[in-house]
Amino acid sequence: MSLLKAALAARENAHAPYSGFAVGAAIRTGSGAVFTGCNVENASYPEGSCAETGAIAAMVGAGARDIAEVCIVADTKAPISPCGGCRQRLAEFAGPDVPVTMATVSGDSVTMRMGELLPMAFRTARGV
Repeated sequence: MSLLKAALAARENAHAPYSGFAVGAAIRTGSGAVFTGCNVENASYPEGSCAETGAIAAMVGAGARDIAEVCIVADTKAPISPCGGCRQRLAEFAGPDVPVTMATVSGDSVTMRMGELLPMAFRTARGV
């Protein structure tokens, strides 16, 4: 399954009753495993979680620690980018050359490198 298809499928499970803004994310690791996530809103607004956060949690829960590729999708006119917090979360496991595809449900997309999205990311001691 392509990352876009995986992100679209995850988006269908989003819990967005307050904003109506459903987002899906898919991450491929260096081993080829794919992990997905969707945004989950909460009545206590800041306590919700982004789609990228869910995908990262699934990846880490399965024991993986390296992101090789990312895809994020939403029903917007133009592709959306990860929020600032998710950019840093992704950078925790993705090097600056990792491609991040931002797509719409209608098929428009833009791909940028992680280093372009967050050029001065905090880096871990492992150098990722």
